[in-house]
Amino acid sequence: MSTGEAAATSEAHELGGRNKSSSPRQIPVVGVVTEDEAAQGVFKPMDLNRVIKLLDETDENDLEEKQLKSVKKLVQCYQNGLPLRDLAQIFKILNLCTGKIENHPHFVECACDILKLCSLPFLKKKVSDEITYAEDTANSVALLGDLMKIPSSDLRIQICYQQASSSYKIQMAEVGGLAKTMVQSLALLENQLVEKLWVLKALQHLSTSEVNCTSMMKAQAASGICAHLNDPDPSGQLLFRSSEVLWNLLEKSSKEEIIQQLSNLECLLALKEVFKNLFIRGFSNYDRQLRNDILVITTIIAQNPGAPMIESGFTQDLILFATFNEVKSQNPLVKGLKLTNSYEDFELKKLLFNIIVILCKDLSTLQLLVHGKVTLALFTYVKKPEKQKIIEWSAAQYEELQLHAIATLSSVAPLLIEEYMLNQGNARVLAFLEWCENEDPFLSQGNSFHGTGGRGNKFAQMRYSLRLLRAMVYLEEEIINKDLCEKGTIQQLIGIFKNTISKPNEKEESIVLEIQSDILLTLSGLCEHHIHRKEIFGTEGVDIILHVMKTDPKKLQSELGYNVLLFSTLDSIWCCVLGCYPSEDYFLEKEGIFLLLDLLALNQKKFCNLILGIMVEFCDNPKTTAHVNAWRGKKDQTAASLLIKLWRKEEKELGVKRDKYGKIIDTKKPLFTSFQEEQKVMPLPANCPTVAVMDVAENIRAKIYAVLGKLDFENLPGLSAEDFVTLCIIHRYLDFKIGEIWNEICEEIKLEKLRPVSTDTKNLEAITTASENIGKMVVSLQNEMIESQARQDIQNEQKVYTKIQATHKQRELANKSWENFLARTSNAKTLKKAKRLQEKAIESSRHSERPQNAVFHRTDIKGLNTTVSSGRVVTVESTPARIIGGPLADTDIALKKLPIRGGALQRVKAVKTMDEPKKSNLT
Repeated sequence: MSTGEAAATSEAHELGGRNKSSSPRQIPVVGVVTEDEAAQGVFKPMDLNRVIKLLDETDENDLEEKQLKSVKKLVQCYQNGLPLRDLAQIFKILNLCTGKIENHPHFVECACDILKLCSLPFLKKKVSDEITYAEDTANSVALLGDLMKIPSSDLRIQICYQQASSSYKIQMAEVGGLAKTMVQSLALLENQLVEKLWVLKALQHLSTSEVNCTSMMKAQAASGICAHLNDPDPSGQLLFRSSEVLWNLLEKSSKEEIIQQLSNLECLLALKEVFKNLFIRGFSNYDRQLRNDILVITTIIAQNPGAPMIESGFTQDLILFATFNEVKSQNPLVKGLKLTNSYEDFELKKLLFNIIVILCKDLSTLQLLVHGKVTLALFTYVKKPEKQKIIEWSAAQYEELQLHAIATLSSVAPLLIEEYMLNQGNARVLAFLEWCENEDPFLSQGNSFHGTGGRGNKFAQMRYSLRLLRAMVYLEEEIINKDLCEKGTIQQLIGIFKNTISKPNEKEESIVLEIQSDILLTLSGLCEHHIHRKEIFGTEGVDIILHVMKTDPKKLQSELGYNVLLFSTLDSIWCCVLGCYPSEDYFLEKEGIFLLLDLLALNQKKFCNLILGIMVEFCDNPKTTAHVNAWRGKKDQTAASLLIKLWRKEEKELGVKRDKYGKIIDTKKPLFTSFQEEQKVMPLPANCPTVAVMDVAENIRAKIYAVLGKLDFENLPGLSAEDFVTLCIIHRYLDFKIGEIWNEICEEIKLEKLRPVSTDTKNLEAITTASENIGKMVVSLQNEMIESQARQDIQNEQKVYTKIQATHKQRELANKSWENFLARTSNAKTLKKAKRLQEKAIESSRHSERPQNAVFHRTDIKGLNTTVSSGRVVTVESTPARIIGGPLADTDIALKKLPIRGGALQRVKAVKTMDEPKKSNLT
């Protein structure tokens, strides 16, 4: 059979298989025989043992003819399908037939006829046959792989056809290991293209199963198939089927193992040649799709640092293909080559950008990137779209490639600093940011992964440009940062941040938050360790920091990015404000310390460490103490109380031993955490920090001690007795920590079996004793405080009881007074008696001697039987001011009339009075 005929036959079989699988009526895996069918002779009786015995004989002269006749009779007998119960014997007959092919070629046709029966569903008479004969079926199917060793093209093609047309064979192959033997048979078919294509087709179907893919992986299928990708094949099926098998192996088996198998020079050279041919000479959509698939496989292999990408020359070619459209090249490979705006070429361009990011992780690739002018090629996209210029990409495609190129620059540019500066990277990025900020109309599509959140705006472009700028700034290369500052980057970034504040966009809030975070991180990188740049940051920069710090705390619980923004803000306080006294004073003036303490009071562990670090630095400013002491939180909580509360919470999480009052339990180890208790002391080199030293950096206790130390530990407002008990420990934190370290030194000396000299021994004992004594002293002070508080509590309790007692007594007197009143009003005798007592009391209160010539006025009225104070009392009711005008009635500013409407009194015109009538007129 010729190669063309083989390709045509293979394609015809494949099309037939596809049509069959797409049909709504599928052929059953195992056919069930009914009673009627059994009566009609589906299970025809045939002595298979007699056939086997006949095939084993070798003496008779006309034996071959009899053997062939018996096999043909068997095929005729089982023309409706092979029963599961007879499968083992039938495959034994098949094996005997194939064994005779070498000397008797006529048996090839018989073997093929038996194999054709395997394309029919296997038959079962009982439901349990599938389970009963499962092992025989798996062994029979596995035998097909061994038959591939027979040097017969027709037989091999018929075996492969069985694998390609039946899904049940795939299931049985998982048990019998058929996939592995099929892979091994490829080594026998290196120069036989037709059989190789059929085997690859079979493997393509077998590789849809994870179990089969694992077996193929163990047989080194990936490297064996990949190494022959570039073998001559006019039909093109070899490359297509091989790539499909490689894809399935990568997806359904151990990806790492497959990459390792493909990471050799032979495989990469084959991939390189195939990709190069498809790139230069492929014009159909099929060729372009296959080219892209090969590039994806190459990208996966390139992730392995051990893959010889450079040695194979593949890296150099990939860089050339990625940049030839933007940077003119004289290389004959790309001469006259041009990409179209078809979907396949567009995907190719993105894949090339992607593989550059992977290749640049290998530092030995950098020189090739420089030689290929990758940075310059990528920078051609960092500019505003030119309306008049005709480009090969559509607007949506160009936008996506632009974003992808900027994202690629974020990985490549930090590795190629010289190229970045030679191509004026800073100026290009800042100019592009300026375009992103202005109000020019721009209808972005925002369809791609990189364009998320950028539909109808320039947020996506701004987002990736700021990422690139942040990546360059955080290299801490002074030549880059100095150039940025000279170009006014600090002012420009602050302006962009203010614009995002003044024009909020709730729809794309997460993107805006990321932009703001990147701006603050970039500013932090520029201003850190440079006072002059902090001064440029100035009050405008402090204002944007304060704006973020005033964010509603509830938003910190959302997943939009407020936490990242707050971290960036705190970092910018550290890098852009601290150390610059004018900025610090302005921050304090705008109640920045209050905002920091408000954030600290939220009690979110992820922020506490950073906030306390900032507080420690801020406390170096003498104006800070007053602000810290003036702050009040919920329930009038003070800053000192908040810090002590955080200390107690931290010690609880660390498992520090304290009693119910918060006192020290172990005076030898007053600060020991549960981790330190579990961790055994080990001898370490002098340059390695011990557990006690690491503890200082791993929790916030040291920072709380530092802040309270700046507040002088005295006259701290708003502390309870419990706070004072904890404050005793905090005050001695440094002494306790020094004692811990000395204890570790003593333990290490014992472990290393060293014996110090007597003087050193005495000194060590004195130090440890002194540390323990400090602990005992603190415990004593804590006891005094607790006892004092207990006495104070008792006094307060007594005061409360005294107040309650006085209240009860007053209530009793009120009740008694009421009873006396009721008695006086209901009984006349009691009233008279009370009256007499009242008069007697009044009389006894008067002076017994009266002055001479004095007039005595009685104040009581005789004859009244009341005990209420009474007498000659004149009640004078004053004339209302609205009538007489008040005390200023006779003055010029008197108000002669009260306005009708409400409100303040107003001056009105005086009313003219009539003259008195003359007497002469009164007659």
